Amino acid sequence: MEFVDRKEEQQRLTEALEIDTPSLVVVYGRRRLGKSTLIKKVITDSDVYFLSDRSEAEHQRELVAKVLAPKFPDFDKVSYPDWESIFMAVNYRTEKKFTLCLDEFPYLVEQSPELPSVLQKLIDNKVLKYNLILCGSSQNMMYGLFLDATAPLYGRAQEIMKLTPLRIPFIEEALGFDSVQAMEEYAVWGGVPRYWELREKRHSLNQALWRNVFSVNAPLYEEPVKLLQDDVKDIVKTTTIMSFIGSGANRLSEIAARCNEPATNLSRPLKKLIDLGFLEKEVPFGVDEKNSKKSLYKIADPFLAFYYQFVVPNRSFIELDRHLPIETMLKTQFPRYVGMQWESMCRDCVVGNIIDGVLYGNASRWWGSVLNEDRKPEQIEIDVVSESLDRKYLLVGECKWTAPENARQLLSELKRKAKLLPFAANHIIVPVLFLKCEPEDVKASELSVSEGSIMLPAEVISLFLR
Repeated sequence: MEFVDRKEEQQRLTEALEIDTPSLVVVYGRRRLGKSTLIKKVITDSDVYFLSDRSEAEHQRELVAKVLAPKFPDFDKVSYPDWESIFMAVNYRTEKKFTLCLDEFPYLVEQSPELPSVLQKLIDNKVLKYNLILCGSSQNMMYGLFLDATAPLYGRAQEIMKLTPLRIPFIEEALGFDSVQAMEEYAVWGGVPRYWELREKRHSLNQALWRNVFSVNAPLYEEPVKLLQDDVKDIVKTTTIMSFIGSGANRLSEIAARCNEPATNLSRPLKKLIDLGFLEKEVPFGVDEKNSKKSLYKIADPFLAFYYQFVVPNRSFIELDRHLPIETMLKTQFPRYVGMQWESMCRDCVVGNIIDGVLYGNASRWWGSVLNEDRKPEQIEIDVVSESLDRKYLLVGECKWTAPENARQLLSELKRKAKLLPFAANHIIVPVLFLKCEPEDVKASELSVSEGSIMLPAEVISLFLR
């Protein structure tokens, strides 16, 4: 698979390494995002790359010396009693500035807690003649090493880069999908390049799922545990919480009841999972995020959402290599699952973008009880709600990932519900249908401005490139 996107990251890394004085550069983010690949795209043949492991400190220094030996002959013939001695030995041998990358840096710190202080002293004294790239997958530890104000290396890096998942347009580019395929595939693999590589090797999504997910020998069968073990201590409790949320327990009270724990005991692990990017907390549009009574928790990462909905309930069948129950579940539930991811994608595409000449701010769902036209209570939900930055317009959207729809009927109902919103007054309502395919009753181009508009997958995906 070709290397896609990350142009800004490449430029920032290159600029940091090319300045006159030696630089400390930090790259971190969850596993499988292509951190190492990105670094290898930037460094040159004259630079040195070292991938750390969890061996003892003395052995780690021996391994570092071995990867430095081709650049500095006989560098590995000497025993280095501590990290300062090896860094200073490199300094002594360096005649021209180069870059030394220490990948999975947290593994080194696990065995040598003094390492950050050693580097602090060398950096503060401005003795190093070479660049350092420190990379790691433990988000919690990397944050603590470089972004915590009490940490020795706080404020020492010229560039601190947190890699996030790739956006949906790049799965089209990397794997050659059309817009509908891209949405369905992104709903499974998310924006993780390593998952895309595994998918690329198979002829179809179904084949890729059976080869890479639904098998005890599949490379992604235990993926959530591998992701979480970098950053959480209590794996059992964390995976239990994720499982309950993935199976539909979205309110704090529901999660607490299933965990058989007081809700107050879950505040910290839930916040941690949100900080790591694995969960998100959702509140209705216009409601303060601190309002816990209205809050819903859902899995933020598409692959993890897929895993906890389709893999966890079927582990017994997977262990027995029984395909039929899983195939049946996929057939009946997968379209609805993609529809949920489509909703999220539609909200994201609105944020900070110009739609029909209007610039919109944040977007979210709205749900709640209102008084309808007959002055009777009615529960309504609107998939996408966003206010324009000038506060004149209110975009309301309905998302459908099903067979061709009746657009005029959907728009009529959407406008009816929008008028009932408690914050709709003094806004110009802008109704938008986000549909999988052209509706059965009208083409998007035939709708008048007052009737509303239709956005199909290709247009939604294109908004992520603006």
